Amino acid sequence: MASDTQTSIEAAVFRRLLAHLDDHKDVQNIDLMNLANFCRNCLSKWYVAAAESNHTSIEYEQAREIVYGSLTVSGKKSINHQRQSVSSRRFQSANFDYSLR
Repeated sequence: MASDTQTSIEAAVFRRLLAHLDDHKDVQNIDLMNLANFCRNCLSKWYVAAAESNHTSIEYEQAREIVYGSLTVSGKKSINHQRQSVSSRRFQSANFDYSLR
Protein backbone atom coordinates (compact mmCIF):
# COMPACT_ATOMS: atom_id res chain seq x y z
CA MET A 1 0.00 0.00 0.00
CA ALA A 2 1.33 3.42 -0.88
CA SER A 3 2.22 5.69 2.03
CA ASP A 4 -0.18 8.45 0.98
CA THR A 5 -3.01 5.91 0.62
CA GLN A 6 -2.32 4.54 4.08
CA THR A 7 -2.26 8.07 5.54
CA SER A 8 -5.56 8.85 3.82
CA ILE A 9 -7.17 5.70 5.22
CA GLU A 10 -5.81 6.36 8.72
CA ALA A 11 -7.19 9.92 8.58
CA ALA A 12 -10.61 8.59 7.54
CA VAL A 13 -10.55 6.07 10.41
CA PHE A 14 -9.64 8.84 12.87
CA ARG A 15 -12.52 11.01 11.62
CA ARG A 16 -14.86 8.03 11.96
CA LEU A 17 -13.64 7.42 15.52
CA LEU A 18 -14.31 11.07 16.41
CA ALA A 19 -17.78 10.87 14.84
CA HIS A 20 -18.50 7.66 16.75
CA LEU A 21 -17.44 9.25 20.05
CA ASP A 22 -19.51 12.32 19.20
CA ASP A 23 -22.54 10.12 18.55
CA HIS A 24 -22.03 8.39 21.90
CA LYS A 25 -21.54 11.26 24.31
CA ASP A 26 -23.14 9.12 27.01
CA VAL A 27 -19.88 7.14 27.18
CA GLN A 28 -17.83 9.05 29.71
CA ASN A 29 -14.08 9.50 29.59
CA ILE A 30 -13.60 7.51 32.80
CA ASP A 31 -15.37 4.55 31.20
CA LEU A 32 -13.16 4.79 28.12
CA MET A 33 -10.07 5.03 30.30
CA ASN A 34 -11.06 2.02 32.38
CA LEU A 35 -11.97 -0.13 29.38
CA ALA A 36 -9.60 1.03 26.64
CA ASN A 37 -6.85 2.86 28.54
CA PHE A 38 -7.46 6.08 26.58
CA CYS A 39 -10.09 8.80 26.49
CA ARG A 40 -11.03 11.90 24.53
CA ASN A 41 -8.49 13.95 26.47
CA CYS A 42 -5.77 11.46 25.50
CA LEU A 43 -6.77 11.85 21.85
CA SER A 44 -6.48 15.62 22.26
CA LYS A 45 -2.99 15.30 23.73
CA TRP A 46 -1.94 12.89 20.98
CA TYR A 47 -3.27 15.38 18.42
CA VAL A 48 -1.06 18.13 19.89
CA ALA A 49 1.95 15.79 19.95
CA ALA A 50 1.39 14.70 16.35
CA ALA A 51 1.11 18.33 15.25
CA GLU A 52 4.35 19.17 17.03
CA SER A 53 6.14 16.22 15.42
CA ASN A 54 5.04 17.67 12.07
CA HIS A 55 6.42 21.11 13.03
CA THR A 56 2.92 22.52 13.45
CA SER A 57 1.70 24.27 16.55
CA ILE A 58 -1.77 23.77 17.98
CA GLU A 59 -3.04 24.63 21.43
CA TYR A 60 -4.45 21.88 23.61
CA GLU A 61 -7.84 23.64 23.76
CA GLN A 62 -7.95 23.73 19.95
CA ALA A 63 -7.20 20.01 19.84
CA ARG A 64 -9.95 19.37 22.39
CA GLU A 65 -12.43 21.25 20.20
CA ILE A 66 -11.45 19.04 17.27
CA VAL A 67 -11.80 15.85 19.32
CA TYR A 68 -14.93 16.85 21.24
CA GLY A 69 -16.47 18.82 18.39
CA SER A 70 -17.44 22.39 19.10
CA LEU A 71 -17.96 22.55 22.84
CA THR A 72 -21.26 24.08 23.77
CA VAL A 73 -22.07 25.28 27.26
CA SER A 74 -23.83 21.98 27.98
CA GLY A 75 -20.85 20.08 26.59
CA LYS A 76 -18.50 21.93 28.90
CA LYS A 77 -20.82 21.17 31.82
CA SER A 78 -20.71 17.50 30.84
CA ILE A 79 -16.90 17.52 30.86
CA ASN A 80 -16.89 19.22 34.25
CA HIS A 81 -19.39 16.62 35.48
CA GLN A 82 -17.05 13.87 34.26
CA ARG A 83 -14.16 15.45 36.15
CA GLN A 84 -16.26 15.63 39.31
CA SER A 85 -17.39 12.06 38.77
CA VAL A 86 -13.78 10.87 38.54
CA SER A 87 -12.86 12.75 41.71
CA SER A 88 -15.87 11.29 43.47
CA ARG A 89 -15.01 7.75 42.34
CA ARG A 90 -11.41 8.17 43.49
CA PHE A 91 -12.63 9.40 46.87
CA GLN A 92 -15.05 6.49 47.17
CA SER A 93 -12.30 4.07 46.11
CA ALA A 94 -9.92 5.50 48.70
CA ASN A 95 -12.57 5.12 51.38
CA PHE A 96 -13.29 1.58 50.28
CA ASP A 97 -9.60 0.68 50.34
CA TYR A 98 -9.25 2.22 53.79
CA SER A 99 -12.22 0.27 55.13
CA LEU A 100 -10.58 -3.00 54.08
CA ARG A 101 -7.53 -2.43 56.29
